[in-house]
Amino acid sequence: LALAGELGYTIAIPLVLFALGGRMLDRRFGTTPWLLLIGILLAVVLSGLGIARKIRSIGGPGESP
Repeated sequence: LALAGELGYTIAIPLVLFALGGRMLDRRFGTTPWLLLIGILLAVVLSGLGIARKIRSIGGPGESP
């Protein structure tokens, strides 16, 4: 259950921060919705990297016996 919570935060925090940042920049520069979409894409990439690192740390593929 703790792992599920950690993974949830690994996904949610970057998504919220980058989406809000992209939305704020879109309003400032009048580029709606492009910076929001770029922010979401960056959040997905960072979340994926964070999840992969977490899985490797708990014994994912490639670990020697």
